[in-house]
Parts: sequence; structure tokens; C-alpha cells
Amino acid sequence: MVEKIASKVKIAPSSKESEMMVLGCMLTKVNSLNIASDALDSTDFYYSEHQLIFNVLKRLFKSDKPADIHLVSEELKRIDKLKEVGGISYLMTLAQYAGTSAYIEEYVELIRDKSVLRQLILAAQEIEKEALEAPASVHGFLDDAQAKLFSISQKSNRRNGFLVKDIISGVKSQSKLPYLKELQDRQESFFEKGEEACNFNGIPTGFSNLDKMINGLAPSNLVIFAGRPGMGKTAFALNIAEHICFKQNLSVGIFSLEMSAEQLIHRIICSQSEVESNKILIGSLNGTEYQKVVETINKMQNHTMILDDQPGLKITDLRARARRMKEAYNIDLLIIDYLQLLSGSGSYFHSDSRQHEISEISRMLKNLARELNIPIFCGSQLSRKVEERSGHRPMMSDLRESGSIEQDADIVMLLLRREYYDPHDKPGLAEVIVGKNRHGATGQLELAYRKEFAQFANYSSLDFSDEE
Repeated sequence: MVEKIASKVKIAPSSKESEMMVLGCMLTKVNSLNIASDALDSTDFYYSEHQLIFNVLKRLFKSDKPADIHLVSEELKRIDKLKEVGGISYLMTLAQYAGTSAYIEEYVELIRDKSVLRQLILAAQEIEKEALEAPASVHGFLDDAQAKLFSISQKSNRRNGFLVKDIISGVKSQSKLPYLKELQDRQESFFEKGEEACNFNGIPTGFSNLDKMINGLAPSNLVIFAGRPGMGKTAFALNIAEHICFKQNLSVGIFSLEMSAEQLIHRIICSQSEVESNKILIGSLNGTEYQKVVETINKMQNHTMILDDQPGLKITDLRARARRMKEAYNIDLLIIDYLQLLSGSGSYFHSDSRQHEISEISRMLKNLARELNIPIFCGSQLSRKVEERSGHRPMMSDLRESGSIEQDADIVMLLLRREYYDPHDKPGLAEVIVGKNRHGATGQLELAYRKEFAQFANYSSLDFSDEE
């Protein structure tokens, strides 16, 4: 006996009942009309007749006109689509559906979920077709595929622009509070805590004077920190990562193209425990120092910091990995150490095109910061011109290999430790020169630097006697 296996007919994910419920609610309830018009597009509906009805309802909503069965049927008749949707009798059927549910938000969410699944299927089909055609650059194709999927993920939390009045009233603001209420809260906090209150909007770096100057690390900003070898670029980046992760309890992702994950962890433990690196490496710890390391490790395990030490990454690979970090861990900050160790997408094949390659990398990093809506803190090398200059003071023109880094960055910081060149010139101090700040002031500030712990710290000249 030959068994016949009936293959199940595959249809696109959809929910006709949910679509009918939402349209029925829009026809009969003003509040439902507002909610669904704001949350959905016609493409979210699977059935063509539902797309037509939704378009008419949304058009009436945008025109501040009432939307009931009669008005919708008249508009459908005007555009010669009434018969196509099933006539006025189908509109009446939809209105009857509305009486069976008061949970419009739940049905809107269900429709959007089905729409996302259909978009994923379409994207997968496009990716399969392009893969079978053997693309010239596999890495470029992989980046495009990642971008398509990530775009769908981002659109599932769609933001099509906001009315100013909605943000000011708190309806569409991130805090969900009216602007004046937020301002009152800030005033109360300021009067309560004084000038030490948090007076910036971005993520605090842990360096108070720097935060005041750059307003913290703001979402979607590309922040470049640059210096010659030996200036402490990695230590500076890690200290900021430590503060944001361990003190602010936010998630941080780090791409280390120069050092291994184990080396980075060792540095972090030295900085956080304030135990010298050599003592940890050879194990010559006393009881107090050992306890400090234990406490540090226990604290680190309760926070989210992701280290990726894959060397030789292409910018397309890094973007794909960063998207996965954002999806998996919802990172609040991305650190890259450092830019010149990245390769381009493969569009440039000649050695004299390195400048164009760096330009492409910096532009794609800025786009990534906006796409993920997080600050990206990226290290960069400076050219040897600094070594030849009297005083060794870096300038933005020293940014190595491309002026486009300066153009794409929102903030550019330059690091200088004078004692690196002269042990008697400001020992234990480092300068941070903010050469560019798209959203605020530029200038310079001093930080304390403890080399034995690879640790930068806040510095005040009041702590030291003035030199005569």
C-alpha cells in the first residue's frame, strides 16, 4: 500500500480576523482610529480589500474628518473601489466585528507581527536569489543581507516623525513626561544637589570636566579619541567603558583589534581593583590585594560587557557583528580600538586608495552610530608629525590617513601625556584636547594618570600647590 502524503499548502502569515477587528474598530471608535492610523501602514494588511479600506480611513484621519460607514463608502465610491472591497455590506460586517473586542492595541500588534514575518520571508527570498547569482564580494553581500534584516527589526518599532506638540506634551517623548514637567524636575534636582547635579544629557564618561564640555556621550554620535602610541588610548577607552558599565549599569560592547580579550580583562581588573599589573601577572599579592581582585571580579560578573577581539575585521564584518550585539544585548555604547586596524569593504584594491578606504570606514561608522542609535567611541592613530613638532602637541590635522575622519566625527579628542617625552614635564598628568565638538564647546582639560593601574582619573589643580 502506497501512502500518499498530502503536502500542506504554505500561505503567507496573516490574520484576517485581526485585520477585520481593527478596521471595524476604526469605523466605530474615534480612539481606535487614532491608535491604528498612527501604528499601522496599509502594507501591514495582507488582504487587498483591507488595504484599500485602511487607506481611506487613514486619509480621513489625516484630514481631521469623521470616519464612519457612510463616509468611508462614499469615499470608496468616489475612487471607484467600493465594489472591489465587497460593497457597503462588507463595511457593515466589519463594524459588527468591532463590537466583539475592546483590545485594539492587541490586534494592532498581531497585524504588525504578521507583517514583519512576511517582510522576513521576502527578504530571505531576495537574499537567496542574490546568493545564487554568486555576488562579486561575499563580505559586501553579507553586510547587505544583515542590513536588510536589521532594517526590518528597526521598522518593527517604527518612527515616522513626530509632531512637535506631541513631544512637548509628553505623548511621544522618550520620558513620557511633558517638557515643562521634566524641566521642573531638573530644577528641583539642581536646587537639591547644586552644581554637582547631572547637567548633561548624554551618557556620563566618569570624567566630570569632560562631561561638562561634551555634554556626555550622546546617542548616534561618532566620538573619535586619537593619540600617538604610548598616550594611553586603550586605557582611556577602557576607563570610560568601566564607568558606564559598572557604575551606570549600562551594556557596553568593545571591538579590540589590537589586544586579546584576556589582555583587556587583565587591564580592567588592574584599573578596578587598583592592584599593580605585574603583581597580578606573577601572583605576588598580599591578602588585601587578593581580596580587592576577588571583589572586582565578583562585581564584573554582575554587569554586561561584550568583548570581540577578532583581528583584521572588515568594516562590513564589524557592522554585522555590532548589529548582533545590539540585538542580543541591547548595548548602550560601542567602543572600537582602533580605526586604522579596520579594513574597507573591498571596493579599493590599490595601496594609494587607503585614504579612500579610511574615508569609507569613518562614514560607515557614523551611519552605524545613527542606525543603532548609540554613541560609538572609536580610537585613531595620529601621524608622526606630532613627534617632529616642538612640544609634541597634537592637532586635528594629525589624524592619520584621512581628513574625512574629522568631517564624519561629532567629537574629536586628542590625548597628550607630556611625561612620555620628558619624565619631568607634568608627571602623572594627561591632557585631553577637544578639537571638535559639533554640539558644544571645544578646549582642553587635564586628567590624572596612574600608569601602574592603567587608570585615568579626575584632576583638580586645587589639589596641588601652584608652581612658583
